[in-house]
Amino acid sequence: MRALLPLCLLLIFPACRVETPQACEAVRFEDQPFTVCHFPADDPGLALFHTHADGAPFADFDRLAESIAASGGELVFAMNAGMYHEDRRPVGLYVEDGEEHAGLVTRAGPGNFGMLPNGVFWVDGGGAAHVTETLAYEALSPEARFATQSGPMLVIGGTLHPAFNPDGTSRKRRNGVGLSADGKTLWFAISDAPVNFDTFARLFRDRLGTPDALYLDGVVSRLYAPSLGRDDGGLDMGPIVAIVRSPAHAAR
Repeated sequence: MRALLPLCLLLIFPACRVETPQACEAVRFEDQPFTVCHFPADDPGLALFHTHADGAPFADFDRLAESIAASGGELVFAMNAGMYHEDRRPVGLYVEDGEEHAGLVTRAGPGNFGMLPNGVFWVDGGGAAHVTETLAYEALSPEARFATQSGPMLVIGGTLHPAFNPDGTSRKRRNGVGLSADGKTLWFAISDAPVNFDTFARLFRDRLGTPDALYLDGVVSRLYAPSLGRDDGGLDMGPIVAIVRSPAHAAR
């Protein structure tokens, strides 16, 4: 009978239930505000979205959430996931459900995307997420289920991007993604005030413990986190990374 006591207490006092940690939370790093979200690197609901069934880009979180809800699912997290052209086509590699929509770009170029080394956030056929420098990804040539290319890399093998400067004066709202050293935890972060690249990269390396992290974008950076009451508005987006629940990947 004694073994049944904890269960009985939970049934009688539901407020005593052990709460699972929130996936997203506000943090401060070097007196700067950020919001960080973490999920298992093999989360079955992890997916990339770009184009609605009608052929138009989703462009905002609400349209994506409505499409997922119409199929019986729930959007529990989303973030812009890479740079794009004026018509919202991805700038670099983009793979969705195993289909490549845009090819890998390995050359240097203008803007943040072309600040080599850049990298690829991708999900393999087994559902595990990775953050890989572009030339390493090219050499690996994986069969990715999802992939989005962006740049620059924030952290590469535990080292900050060589172009970053602690005194850098370019301060913008930024977002990115990193993978824990054991490959088990995926971290997403967005700055809630303008920061430079160096500070943002050190958030991933020194606070979140990710030896590899990729910049996703700045200025247009947006977060959808209903657990925090966040549904950021702003400029139309291109690729979107999301976590979908019951059923996973329902927006089709």
